[in-house]
Amino acid sequence: MKQVYTVRELPEELRPRERLLRGGPQALSDAELVAILLGSGSPGQNALGLAEELLVRYDSLAGLSRSHPIEVAGHRGVGEAKAARLSSTWELGRRLASSAGSVRAVVRSAADVASLLLPEMRFLPEERFREIVLNAKNEVLKVIEVSVGTLNASLVHPREVYREAIRYSGASIIVAHNHPSGNVTPSREDERLTKRLASAGELIGIPLLDHVIIGDGKFLSLKEEGLI
Repeated sequence: MKQVYTVRELPEELRPRERLLRGGPQALSDAELVAILLGSGSPGQNALGLAEELLVRYDSLAGLSRSHPIEVAGHRGVGEAKAARLSSTWELGRRLASSAGSVRAVVRSAADVASLLLPEMRFLPEERFREIVLNAKNEVLKVIEVSVGTLNASLVHPREVYREAIRYSGASIIVAHNHPSGNVTPSREDERLTKRLASAGELIGIPLLDHVIIGDGKFLSLKEEGLI
């Protein structure tokens, strides 16, 4: 029996690209979509096999999207060009998920914050701290990335947060950060920072309405936890 090395050696009805053109991208599996992005496999392995191998190595499509392109490039059969193509695709998806429409979003609850930020932030490989500046109607004026931290901590100072709120004439703010681990339990530093920002907001006259922690498909409101 002949061993298949390339996607072209598969029957046409099984080739990912042909299946996408015939039935649309929604008809393809995660591995088939990744295979199309890869374009080719490696000696002894076609693109579909390489895609399946990557998804197993990183546990899931979400895990692969969070991986660093340099790490992915080191995987046998990938290289820098394919890793860059994959990384660009993940970033375009994140930007599309976070792009604002013509109508300003209204944020009145932690669930609204999650709707705005979770689709992108749940997949970020490092901790990022963001600020949502609101007007008097709770409409979003600006979403600002204040800090990019490590896997464990972000360094944020109240003056950085409120400088941006003043710059955009904000009436109030909500802050949010992600936990790359997926666990939304607040750390002691999360609690201390929340209290510092709330105190600063009272002095400046731009109240902190909430601090939301984003995890993998879930979120936690520090206001609802009684910390604001």
